[in-house]
Amino acid sequence: MAGDESVFLRAKDRSYKGLTEDEQKEWSGPFYFIQAADPQLGLMKAWRIGDCDSGGDEWAEEVQLTKQAVQAINKLQPRPRFLVLCGDLVHAMPGCPLREEQVKDLKEALRGTDSDIPLVFVSGNHDLGNTPTPETVEQFCRDWGDDYFSFWVGGVLCLVLNSQFFFDSSGCPELLEAHEVWLESQLQRATQTPSRHVLVFQHIPLFLRTPDEEHDYFNLQKGIRERLIQRFKQAGVKAVFSGHYHRNAGGCYDGLDMVVSSAVGCQLGDDTHGVRVVVVTKDDIIHRYHSLDQLTERGMDEDLKKLLV
Repeated sequence: MAGDESVFLRAKDRSYKGLTEDEQKEWSGPFYFIQAADPQLGLMKAWRIGDCDSGGDEWAEEVQLTKQAVQAINKLQPRPRFLVLCGDLVHAMPGCPLREEQVKDLKEALRGTDSDIPLVFVSGNHDLGNTPTPETVEQFCRDWGDDYFSFWVGGVLCLVLNSQFFFDSSGCPELLEAHEVWLESQLQRATQTPSRHVLVFQHIPLFLRTPDEEHDYFNLQKGIRERLIQRFKQAGVKAVFSGHYHRNAGGCYDGLDMVVSSAVGCQLGDDTHGVRVVVVTKDDIIHRYHSLDQLTERGMDEDLKKLLV
């Protein structure tokens, strides 16, 4: 279920005043955005007690962390051009009785985001189910907007993908086919339409460290990974941003930067709760993970801020 419009119209109940998509296709100078992932309301307690298969019956910690992120981002000057959440918005899978309340509480926590900062939502496996169906995809779209779409911002073409189709589309082969047709058209468009950069946002990383690593739960299968990398490179994709791993990871391969960001919510490694600041300059994409405490107390790093001048 794809859309193709400006990012400033993606988030429900939001619009971006005074700009059109045509204006956004033109490079207008350096800017930055915030990438976050995996608020996953309900996982922190479930992880502690070793019951991750449940929906997670407590999520006050994740709500507070999300509110802290929102408050810290709201204080940033200049404002980020948008905030993208790369999937696993809540922990309760589709059909779990706890899901509706988790979705409601996350929306309430995000409602405090400054109206000048558009929200972009990416679907994750906990949002759609490990094996998505037309019904679970439709539910996500009702709650958060389209599960895949493209947008322009400041001369940069951004593609939001539904990576769960790459993981297991057996429950919705027709939706996979539609996604593939759309993705191919977008990649063709990227080769034909001038843009300063092309960026991809998805939940599941292509790889965690190197493209030849073995497949496991946290990356895509080798064959699918290799085909996507080739297609992305041919289209000039500069970076792919993801979550899912609940740790910071990633690596560069032949000019393609695979960026894996840790979670706003539950940490599965040694990182702290945080978000990634991504600066887009004429020639480069520079990014750095900031802990929520650091962002709250000091804002974004000064050397990154200087790149915006």
